[in-house]
Amino acid sequence: MPTQLQGERLPEGIEAVRADDLPSLHTFVNGLERDLAVVTAGLALPRSSGIVEGRVNRIRTTKRRMYGRAGFRLLRKRVLLAS
Repeated sequence: MPTQLQGERLPEGIEAVRADDLPSLHTFVNGLERDLAVVTAGLALPRSSGIVEGRVNRIRTTKRRMYGRAGFRLLRKRVLLAS
């Protein structure tokens, strides 16, 4: 489903998981159902914010590693040089 942009098939997959006896997957499916419209759109639309989220994650990780050691100027320099 994720690689072929078939978000409309998500309810079928949810029903298949409900039919199985796997409690941990039932918990996961409950979370999917809470945000079903968003998850379906994410699986169906060709656009993604994954690249932006990856860069934000990299900057946050760098910031956490440097916590208490340096100021904003060094953080800015490390982020710009890593790009």
